[in-house]
Amino acid sequence: MKARLLAFLVLAALAGPAAAEVRIVDGDTLELDGTVYRLNGIDAPEHGQNCGTWNCGADATDALVEIVKGRNVTCDPISKDGYGRVIATCYADGTDIGGTLIDKGLAWAFVRYSTAYADDETAAKSRSIGIWSDRYMPPWDFREAQWNQAAQQAPAGCPIKGNISKNGRIYHAPWSPWYTRTRINTAKGERWFCSEAEAVAAGWRAPYLD
Repeated sequence: MKARLLAFLVLAALAGPAAAEVRIVDGDTLELDGTVYRLNGIDAPEHGQNCGTWNCGADATDALVEIVKGRNVTCDPISKDGYGRVIATCYADGTDIGGTLIDKGLAWAFVRYSTAYADDETAAKSRSIGIWSDRYMPPWDFREAQWNQAAQQAPAGCPIKGNISKNGRIYHAPWSPWYTRTRINTAKGERWFCSEAEAVAAGWRAPYLD
């Protein structure tokens, strides 16, 4: 079943008596027991990104949901990024999650930072599967384009929206599918941020998928 809402909660079964709480942030980011992990070596389409008429971003997110659902999810930390996330290779019942997304044609190998999946990407590309079925914009170019457009209209050129709702303090980057619908009321304590790192440092978090 497709998941299309922004805050998806799944429980991954563990061998022990308790289950690990896994929340999906987007197609290449998950939160496991309160720690946010960015999957090493891949870059999936943003949730609000389309590849032509195909909603590739939502499909990448849905795929990650299905990969982890009901499975024992573990992550091997590698480093931290500038947003407070842990860069890691994560597994679902021992299967490499990042490699699975690459194999399905639902993520690019993020060779700017790691060549871990370069060969897997070559294999997926040879099958013309998913993102390799046509010439689609990679997510790093999509994010840059959305950022530049939003920054032209945002106060002081700082386009990230820090929203306060019943779900807490949530920030929306310009590539979020909810970005244009989010209104900022500074009188309520809502605010604009110049970077994701700034938003995280101030106590805001990225939205979950639900």
